[in-house]
Amino acid sequence: MYAITIPDPGGPEALVWAEVPDPVPGEGEVLVDVVASAVNRADLLQRQGFYDPPPGSSPYPGLECSGRISALGPGVSGWAVGDEVCALLAGGGYAEKVAVPAGQLLPVPTGVDLATAAALPEVTATVWSNIFMIAHLRPGETLLVHGGASGIGTMAIQLAKAVGARVAVTAGSPEKLARCAELGADILIDYREQDFVGEIRTATDGAGADVILDIVGAKYLDRNVRALAVNGRLAVIGLQGGTKGELNLGVLLAKRAAVTATSLRGRPLGEKAAIVAAVAEHVWPLIAAGRVRPVVDRHVPLPDAAEAHRALESGEHVGKVLLIAPEKS
Repeated sequence: MYAITIPDPGGPEALVWAEVPDPVPGEGEVLVDVVASAVNRADLLQRQGFYDPPPGSSPYPGLECSGRISALGPGVSGWAVGDEVCALLAGGGYAEKVAVPAGQLLPVPTGVDLATAAALPEVTATVWSNIFMIAHLRPGETLLVHGGASGIGTMAIQLAKAVGARVAVTAGSPEKLARCAELGADILIDYREQDFVGEIRTATDGAGADVILDIVGAKYLDRNVRALAVNGRLAVIGLQGGTKGELNLGVLLAKRAAVTATSLRGRPLGEKAAIVAAVAEHVWPLIAAGRVRPVVDRHVPLPDAAEAHRALESGEHVGKVLLIAPEKS
């Protein structure tokens, strides 16, 4: 098969389409013929040499894919060759084939085509696990999403609205904020022009956000805590603004607030399977009902993954950038 390889870390040009050995599904795994994958920030970090795959995982980038099952490994039940699926991966999505633990498979949801389904596994698993399984967002509460126009952000807006929450977002342009509003965002904050702490306090009559989903990290840590409501929960899922910040524990104590930080890629298989099962139970029905949808900015041929990485790094996209695998001859 062919896959996107990274012979030497670097810029987008470091991504090389090359012939590599076919993967073989092990115990509890299936082999998927990839139709599409999607670009995530973790892929950019891996390309730059900063985020190696977990031990034993595929060395190729790609944290999600969609496609058709072409083989079953030992001990797999409930799936059949030919099933159309999408999957959460620890790596390997930028390839023509990938071996996937069966617990990380999802059926393609009703109303979504097979290629577009590649936009769903990583964002739905990340959003559901952090906002609902960890931060326990409830109806009537206010959620602040940083990077509202990102793949994660566009999904977070929709899922929070679907459960009856009020949603605030930050984004870097009026155009992106307008797209967030179309998805249901109630409070729109241009982080280049406005102070999100003041804006969220004003919009909530001084209370603050009950839950904050943060992709920035250290740069926003102090301001995020100040923006929290009493009993608020800050969920950090990205470090675009650095890894080391100063936390005022006095403010955190006074608010009886909590800060959590998670990553999805390196979790044990059992934890990933539990998250995927929760997504299937809670999110897939919302997609089938048309209340939540994947937001896709553009499609790029998989061999041209460098172009997709440049698009993500430019920050001009809204939603997901998909990679489309070459059709089998």
